[in-house]
Formats: sequence, C-alpha cells, structure tokens
Amino acid sequence: MPEITTAERPGVGRDGLPRPTEDRIVRLPNAVVLLDGATSPTPRERDGGWHSRHLALELAGEPAGKVADDAAGEVVGVRGRLDGDLSDHLARAIERLARHHGLTPGDSPSSTVAITRWTDTAVDVLVLADSPVVVFTDAGPEVVADNRLRDLRGKVDRITDWRNREHGWWVAEADPAAAHRAVRASWPRDRVRAVLMATDGVSCGVDDYDLFENWKIVLDITSENGPEAVLDRIRAAEVEDVDRQKWPRPKVHDDQALAVIRFSVEK
Repeated sequence: MPEITTAERPGVGRDGLPRPTEDRIVRLPNAVVLLDGATSPTPRERDGGWHSRHLALELAGEPAGKVADDAAGEVVGVRGRLDGDLSDHLARAIERLARHHGLTPGDSPSSTVAITRWTDTAVDVLVLADSPVVVFTDAGPEVVADNRLRDLRGKVDRITDWRNREHGWWVAEADPAAAHRAVRASWPRDRVRAVLMATDGVSCGVDDYDLFENWKIVLDITSENGPEAVLDRIRAAEVEDVDRQKWPRPKVHDDQALAVIRFSVEK
C-alpha cells in the first residue's frame, strides 16, 4: 500500500461568505479519487457539493450514512475496489447517480473526476475536466490534464452551453457517455515514484498564479512541510489579491483539495 497524505480546505462563495467545500477525496483500497463539484446552470437545492458527495459514494460503493458532511469531505471506502476499466467504472457510477436521483443531462450539477489506481504491475490515471494529476516517474514529472474547458474559456459566450457536447468539454454530470471522453494514461508501477492530484483551487498555484515554478517544487514542499503548506502558500497569495485584479477569478478563495501518493516508501 502506498503512503497517502491529503489536505483540504473550503473556499468561499461568490458573495465572499464561507460555505461547505464542494471538493471530495475518496480513498479506496487500490485507488484515490478526487472530485470538484459545480452547480447546475439552473441552480436548485442540489448543488455541486451534493453531486460530488453522492458521486463519491457511488464510486466508493458505500451507503450514504458512511460519510459525514464535514468541512473536509473525505470519503474512505473499505468495500469498493476499482478493478477493470476506469471509464466503465465511472460511467456506471454516473448512471446509478442519475437513475437514483432523477438527474437530467444538461440540467444537473456536475463534478470533475480524477482517479489514480494502482495494481501490482501498473499505475493508471483518469482525468475528466480540470482536476489534473501529476505522475512522477524515473524520467521526471508527467502531467495528465484535461484542458478542453480551459481552451474554450473566452472563445464562447456561455461555457455551460458546451458542457458534454462534441467539440466542447466533458464532465461527470448525468450522461454516462462523458466517462469515455476522459483523458487516460498508464505507467508500469515500478517506474512511478509519486503522484499529485489537485483540484483547480490548488493547480492554479502552478497554472495561473506562477507561485510554484513547476510541479516538482510542489512535491518537494509536501515532502518537507506536508500538503497543507501548499494550500497555505496559495491562500496567502490570494489574500494579497483580495480585489482579484492580479488574478481575475469568480471567488477570492476556491475550494482546495490535494492528495499525495508516494510509492517509493514501500518496502
């Protein structure tokens, strides 16, 4: 079993007030799943946090009562293993969630999904929407990212109109077909030293703010001071830009979730 450490922190709403996190980290016997919820284009009582929480339960194979609605939002699934094709697993979870709760494609909350799964011989990664995974191999870091949403920003009038559409961007919502549009990658297990998994409230520190020159520096910080230190650096920078002039963004602070998986510590 690899060593797994995590850090999570809720952000604020568009009104600047505190609210529960919509990010989720799921620990399974042979995988870690990261989700970042987003509210429906026509908001109702089921928001992005509701979707990420319930999709996490479907992926973990755990009943709803196993998960507390706390600030961290971490799910530990002892029953569910991710064996077989990752896209098929995700498609079935999306289908069950939609069926159990009457979700309608195009008019439901959604979640990004990032999965890292290990076997005796391989490390497999799936990324759907903007929660990247960075795999540190013997050849250096390799980023698995789904950039379709980022590439569309500023090019279309309503970004939500292009959700789960051909030539648009794909996310876990109510259409299981989205799972098979995910970005996938695999490595021999003996080549992988560590993996970082981040929601966009953390990846912005590399991709948007330039707080960290590269992902290797982020991994080094987690090694020296723990994953919370990465979140601290990002929050401190955002406090210095409370008016959101230097880094335009919808909220002063987004939710943050970071998972670190280390394989090199295994004996």
